[in-house]
Amino acid sequence: MARPRRRKSGRRRIGRVSIYPHHGSWWIYYRSGGTQVRKSVAANEATAERIAAEVNAQLTAEAPTLFSFQPISVAELQREFIDHHELVLRSSLATVSRYRSATQHLVAFNEVHSGLKSAHELQAEAFVRHLRTIRVSPNGHAASRRRPLRDKGIRFILDTCRAMYGFAARQRRLPPYAENPFAGLGGKRMRIEDSKRIFLFDEQLEIAFLRAADDWAFPLHFVLAKTGLRPGELVHALIKDVDFERGLLRVTNKSELGWRVKTRRERQIPLLPEVCSVLRRVIGNRAAGPLFLRPALLTLRQRWQTAGLARLIRAAEQAVAAAEQRAGGALARTEIARLHREIWRDAGAMRIDQVRKSFIAVAESCGFDGATCPKSWRHTFATLLQEANVDPLIRQLTMGHAPSFGPESALGMTAMYTHTRWSTQQREIDRALRQWPASLLLARQWAEGETGC
Repeated sequence: MARPRRRKSGRRRIGRVSIYPHHGSWWIYYRSGGTQVRKSVAANEATAERIAAEVNAQLTAEAPTLFSFQPISVAELQREFIDHHELVLRSSLATVSRYRSATQHLVAFNEVHSGLKSAHELQAEAFVRHLRTIRVSPNGHAASRRRPLRDKGIRFILDTCRAMYGFAARQRRLPPYAENPFAGLGGKRMRIEDSKRIFLFDEQLEIAFLRAADDWAFPLHFVLAKTGLRPGELVHALIKDVDFERGLLRVTNKSELGWRVKTRRERQIPLLPEVCSVLRRVIGNRAAGPLFLRPALLTLRQRWQTAGLARLIRAAEQAVAAAEQRAGGALARTEIARLHREIWRDAGAMRIDQVRKSFIAVAESCGFDGATCPKSWRHTFATLLQEANVDPLIRQLTMGHAPSFGPESALGMTAMYTHTRWSTQQREIDRALRQWPASLLLARQWAEGETGC
């Protein structure tokens, strides 16, 4: 009697890996470290062959396979993610701090739900519901009244967590083919319904604010209003950055002193003659040092108050070298940043917080509801340029925003082939800012000492 014919299983070998169909999908089988591994990998044979070839190459090279992963806790994942930005990518300290604060919400959530032993067990939607219930202190000030997280804050937290889980997947810390639990959460599609209102000045509000400012605050906020500088850029501006002959202010990185422009893009900003006059009175007979001094230092001489950039750099290098000698090794970036801040302080530079407090104090004296951030001057400056129909490339150049090249950008490849002449930039900025002449007249009077603001 003839034996019954065996059905072909469809199993094939690709090196040390087998592939075979099973229950409507294709599976792979191999041994790794004495352990049998069976995985459903694809819906068709061609994809299964490709995956099997990749796994076989990894087995041959004795490397971790596509399907091997090491579980990790949320707290450990956060540490690895922050260390990656700190030590590998060398992200700015401000960026590292923001990422740490954002992911700390996830660590705290995981601690409350202690049943989650590994990061891949997280239920992202439950975390989002948790974020909607917590209350935080704005700007990290413990004494301020706590409020719910705004939609923008939640979106940033979710975007950061999505990036952290993407990092985990690349490091083989998630199960193979596991989706990022934060995929589809956050991002630009998330509706922002409770964003803080941006306070914009008009000509009447601007002149009222400047009239209410004292002799220290007036030039500070006038320069912010007429240059569009970020507060941090003004705080770290030196006298040498101003060129009165050409009528410009250079915004430059000062890496040796621990400060860089937000976008790392150095630029030149045209200065109106009225701004130059105000800055001449601010500088007085000083030849070097910070452009603006702290209020208490206008009559008090500090150690490095009149030091130039080269001298400040030498002082910073000596301070770091002395600290490393005491510590017996290299310093962490946070410790070096602290030493750099001390150099700026000894030079008499303001803190950004002083600019903010000054802005709030003057705005409250004027009864401006909702004016709590000096960045309102930058928003107003950009809006004024737009209302004057200043070319978008000139606005981008003056504001120091990173350019967006390529066919998908607003101006496409045109932006790459357009080079703005300095005379054109000066003319356009001057034309736009002279739409509001009242504050310029007030500035001329203040520079000449005809009025005390």
